[in-house]
Amino acid sequence: MSDEHKGETMLSGINSMAAASSLLQSPGGSSSGTAPAAAPAPFADLLTDAVGQVNRLEDQATAAITGLMTGTGVDVHQAMIATQKASMAFELALAVRNKAVQAYQQVVGMQF
Repeated sequence: MSDEHKGETMLSGINSMAAASSLLQSPGGSSSGTAPAAAPAPFADLLTDAVGQVNRLEDQATAAITGLMTGTGVDVHQAMIATQKASMAFELALAVRNKAVQAYQQVVGMQF
């Protein structure tokens, strides 16, 4: 996989996570208060895409480490970058999950 395609994959994952994060922060899904020009994607689809991106980055990191250990032309810096990308994506996904759980707990704790 080319470095350009890897960068696009990472940006796609970050964009998915950023979109999911912005939906968690504003109940209407739009931070400006105005209606968005295009219909927003369902929240479940955003989370599914984001988790898929995290999984793909983890697979890329595993492949890079395996290539490094077997000596199939993967440089140390490529393996380290791939593992850091996977780690950062996982940490972001974990933060979004924690915010979602926190929001759920707040809703459960509300009295009507």
